[in-house]
Amino acid sequence: MAGDYVQSHTREPIARRTLIKAFAAVAAAAAVSPVGVAAAAPQDQPAPPVPGGSGPATPPTTTTSPPRDFTAPSVYFSDPDILTVDPVFGDLTQGNTTIARLWHGDVNGKPILWAEGPAWSSEGRYLLWSDIPNNRQLRWLEDDGHVSVFREPSNNSNGNTFDFQGRQVSCEHLMRRVVRYELDGSVTVIADSFQGKKLNSPNDVVPHTDGSLWFTDPPYGGQLYEGDVDQPGGSTNAAGKTNAGAGQPAGFPAFKRELPTQCYRWDPNGTLSMVVSEDQVHDPNGILFSPDFKTLYVISTGKGPGDTVGGDGNIYQFDVSADGKSVSNKRLFTDCMIDGIKCGPDGMRCDVFGNVWVSSNAGRNVGYSGVTCWDPSGKLLGRIRIPEIVGNIAFGGTKRNRIFMAGSTSLYAVFVGVQGVAPG
Repeated sequence: MAGDYVQSHTREPIARRTLIKAFAAVAAAAAVSPVGVAAAAPQDQPAPPVPGGSGPATPPTTTTSPPRDFTAPSVYFSDPDILTVDPVFGDLTQGNTTIARLWHGDVNGKPILWAEGPAWSSEGRYLLWSDIPNNRQLRWLEDDGHVSVFREPSNNSNGNTFDFQGRQVSCEHLMRRVVRYELDGSVTVIADSFQGKKLNSPNDVVPHTDGSLWFTDPPYGGQLYEGDVDQPGGSTNAAGKTNAGAGQPAGFPAFKRELPTQCYRWDPNGTLSMVVSEDQVHDPNGILFSPDFKTLYVISTGKGPGDTVGGDGNIYQFDVSADGKSVSNKRLFTDCMIDGIKCGPDGMRCDVFGNVWVSSNAGRNVGYSGVTCWDPSGKLLGRIRIPEIVGNIAFGGTKRNRIFMAGSTSLYAVFVGVQGVAPG
């Protein structure tokens, strides 16, 4: 135990927080190679001491063999799968806590197939998220950890958020629209078309303090697994051989792709305007405002159904106009490359200091999927390793100091040393 190293006759008392940070820094230094120094390849590293032998043993992690069991309790002062790249990250993480796998397995007899769109309800003290292929939304309750079906069907919803009035807003793949669930239980269609043409499959949405909603519209819902393909002749069903009406309500397939992939701003007066064009960001996915709403971040992800040109897996940022209705000055925020590995971004959230926390999809590069954290200048501060691809994240918990991670077939969470920006 860490306490074994602190003698009772120490001349000056050591604050508990200082002690925790000190041990966290030591553990992080052992887990991450110094800046500018290449980490040794796994085959070049000495084998860790055998558990039960003399000296300390290396704790199991996402990358050890056997790998870490995330359902088992942890007693480490610093979680071995939270890696500090810049010392600043130590102030953003919580030393005496551990990553927890909150849920994995069946919900009402069906396993989670693809978890996405987590959003925290501060009023209800619950986390909801989408299980896209299963056409449902799930809910985790903070008081007892219970997981249940929140809404089914969900029209293959993807991204979710809460606006400044506490109303849930969802992006629906199947119906190719953005909806808002009102406090009286009714549903308002926020947007389903632009200039008379049907949207592709809205993916992620973020509220602005002026009451507007900004959302992305890539084509990822144009497939059987997460929505529905086009009518015959459309770009996702060009030959017309796919029976897109199978298993769907009467009238399907109802749509055909008509628009490029773009980002939109919905005004409370009901008008919809394009704010980021496909020429600026191909296949926009995650979308986020800085805490002061002066910067807009947009993630470009890979080629989607019906695309001729796909995204590049980078995050871009724009300046938001003084009236909050348009953006300019596009620039690269980060290419999400770490140790030569593309940590493909999907969803993101900001903390109150403007640091950007991003979900990571590194494919089969074990140890690089999870969450990355970047300061407002695009500098990598640290990352969190998860044994599954993370599609999206959300800050939540009573004090909004907990990061929830939608990890493919599971839900993970970890307490951190900073608050996330509300709402959403």
